[in-house]
Amino acid sequence: MTISISQKQGRVPVTVVSLDGRLDGQNYQDLIAKGQELYNNGSRDILLDLTGLTYVSSAGMVAFHNIALMMRGEMPPSPDQGWSAYRSMGRSGFAGGGQEHFKLFNPQPEVEHILDMVGFNTIFKIFSDMDEAINSF
Repeated sequence: MTISISQKQGRVPVTVVSLDGRLDGQNYQDLIAKGQELYNNGSRDILLDLTGLTYVSSAGMVAFHNIALMMRGEMPPSPDQGWSAYRSMGRSGFAGGGQEHFKLFNPQPEVEHILDMVGFNTIFKIFSDMDEAINSF
């Protein structure tokens, strides 16, 4: 998987994180580390561009969750906690789509199916129009 970063300006600055390839147990910690780096450097609004993402595993879902927590100013669980970190997602206050600083853009059908299956379509706002996504922050 490759991670590309760009900046867009809406009402606020938005960091666009584009993923290409597969997001799984082999590389999800790379995405978490990139999210931490962005947060430490002042990013507070992230749009995750999934246009080039061909596959996401449960480990990828943990990465999404961890970055969303960071953008809310919360400390995410350690990735070393494995499944317990994944299970904590439902208890982290995201129910009802309350995540305003981390949003998803243009998931491909295979990835969208996984997002729907695990309920992330109700937790994170998903956009198919880039301008609408940027202006939603």
